[in-house]
Amino acid sequence: MSSWYRQDRDGAFCLSLHIQPGAKKSSVAGLHGEALKIRLAAPPVDGKANTALVAFVAELLQLPRAAVSLKSGQTSRQKVLRVEGVDEKRLADLASLTA
Repeated sequence: MSSWYRQDRDGAFCLSLHIQPGAKKSSVAGLHGEALKIRLAAPPVDGKANTALVAFVAELLQLPRAAVSLKSGQTSRQKVLRVEGVDEKRLADLASLTA
């Protein structure tokens, strides 16, 4: 298992992410220490980046938005997302989607 995600007892995964808001386009930028770095086109204003992050990760994993939620890091670049209904292989493949 990778260091940037872990599986909870209930089968959901927690993803450690490093977010760069205000980028030209949303993309996965690879690993950043023990977190997956994601560049977001949304600005870090009024929760727009958090909303965009949840939507972006849900789209990448082909899941409904309700399956992805922000667990911690509301105002930080370091965030933890909780993802339900995904298998470990699809998560591991995220790190290889670098733009």
